[in-house]
Amino acid sequence: MAVHVRGSFLVCKHALPYLHSGASIVITSSVVGLTSEAGIVGYATAKHALVGLMRTLAKETAPRGIRVNTIHPGPVDNEFQHRIEVAATGLDAARAAVTFEELIPLGRHAAPEEVARAMLFLASDESSFVTGATLRVDGGMSI
Repeated sequence: MAVHVRGSFLVCKHALPYLHSGASIVITSSVVGLTSEAGIVGYATAKHALVGLMRTLAKETAPRGIRVNTIHPGPVDNEFQHRIEVAATGLDAARAAVTFEELIPLGRHAAPEEVARAMLFLASDESSFVTGATLRVDGGMSI
């Protein structure tokens, strides 16, 4: 909660006075911010809280022309994710990755660039009429 929720809250609180019409805030949540699983109550609570933060800020800042959205990545092909998979499954890295990929309808981890492009979309003028949205970049995990 201190990192995910309080950190995001404080960044928004202190950045908002400096933002003008056309600005965009993108809060990083997780596929778990839209779903949940047994045994991850703290993480799930924190990621769901970010959606509440986003929805409230989106309503409060819309009159100023500021957009606020969340992005919800699923498993990303990086060392951090692979360590989580090993810890969660108790399997070696290769088998743990396959186990997680079986949970993803598209059957693979996201490339970091895929998440970055989605983030860039939300931050750019290409999404100028998008606020209060939860963008899923999870290969279908949350459907």
